[in-house]
Amino acid sequence: MTSIKKTAFKAIAIFSIALLIFLFGLFPALVNKYYSIGIYPYISSSLRFISSIFPFAIGDIVYALIIGFILYKIIIFFKKRKALKRAHRIIVPLQVLNFFLILYIIFKIVWGLNYSRPSVSEALGIGNEKYSVKELVLLGDYFMKKTNDLKLKQTKIPAYSIDTLEINSAKAYDLMKRKNSLFRYSNPCLKAVLNPWIVSKAGIEGYYAPLSGEANMNMNLPDFVKPYVSCHEIAHQLGIAYEDEANLLGYLTASNIPDVNYQYSANYEMLRYILFEIRMKSPDDYLQLHDQLSPAVLADFKIEKEFWRKYNGQMFGYMDATFDRFLKLNNQKKGIDSYQDIVIWLWNIHKREVNPLAP
Repeated sequence: MTSIKKTAFKAIAIFSIALLIFLFGLFPALVNKYYSIGIYPYISSSLRFISSIFPFAIGDIVYALIIGFILYKIIIFFKKRKALKRAHRIIVPLQVLNFFLILYIIFKIVWGLNYSRPSVSEALGIGNEKYSVKELVLLGDYFMKKTNDLKLKQTKIPAYSIDTLEINSAKAYDLMKRKNSLFRYSNPCLKAVLNPWIVSKAGIEGYYAPLSGEANMNMNLPDFVKPYVSCHEIAHQLGIAYEDEANLLGYLTASNIPDVNYQYSANYEMLRYILFEIRMKSPDDYLQLHDQLSPAVLADFKIEKEFWRKYNGQMFGYMDATFDRFLKLNNQKKGIDSYQDIVIWLWNIHKREVNPLAP
C-alpha cells in the first residue's frame, strides 16, 4: 500500500470516529446518560488523580508542547518544501487533517462532549422564568443588602494559598453533594497557573485544562474573589462546560459553606452580574443601588477594577472578542452574553425571598 493510500485510509478512519462522536453529541439525553453521568466522572477523576501527583500545572506544559510541536512541524515543512515530491501535496494536508481530528476526538472524549448535555438547571430543578425590570431591580436590592451584610461579618480576608483553596472548596462541594450527587467531587486537583502575569494580561481569572483534568487559578487575583473562582473552575472539572452553568454551581457551592469569606465572594460576584444587567436595562435604578453599597463593598469593586486596569490594557478587549468567538463555536450562540443567564437562575432561586407574592 502506497504512502498516499495509507495516509488516506487513516484519514477516513479518524474522520469516521470524529463524525460518530459529533453525531452522538446531537442527542443530549444520550450524552447525559452514557457520557456526562456515565463514563465522564471516571475519566475526570482519573485525570485529576494523575495530575494531583505533580505540584505544578501540567496542563500548561502539555499545551506548550502541542504548540511547540506544531511550530516545529511548520518550520520543518518550510525548510524541506523544495525537496517535497508531488505525492506530498496530498499526504501533508491529510497528515495535518489527521492531527487536528485526533485532537478533536481526544478533547471530546476527555471533556468536550459535556457541551451537549442538557442544562444542569434542569437537574437542579431551577426554573427559567424571565423577570421584569422591576423584578430585576428587586433582585439587585436583595443581593446588595446581602452583600453589605456579609461584608460587615468579615473580620479578615485570608491570604489564600492554592492548597487552602483546594481543601476549602472541596469541602464546600462535599457539603453540596449531600443535596445533589451532581456536586460529587473526588480526587481534588486545583492548581495555580504557571504564569499568572500572562493570564492576568489576558483578563482570565481561571480556566479548566481538559487534557490534564486540572482546574487552574490565577493566584494574582484579589483574595476576596478567589473562593468563588475556585468553585467555578471546579464546576468545569465536574463536566459543567458552559460558563453560565459553572457560575451557577460556583455560586450555589460557595454560598452554602459556613464560611463568611466564601459566602461573600459568591454574593459579591453575583451582585456584579446583576448590577451589570440593571445598568443596561435601567440606569437610574443602577445608580440608586450603587449608592446604597457599603463603602467596604465599593472599596472591593475599586480594588478589582484597578487590578484589571493594571494588567489588561488593550489586550483585554482582544482576548474578550477571541473568547466570545470560542464560545459561539461551541454552541454557546450568545457568546459572553450567556453569562447573564445566571441572573435568570438567581431570580428563579430567590424570587420568593425577593418577592413573597411571586409564583
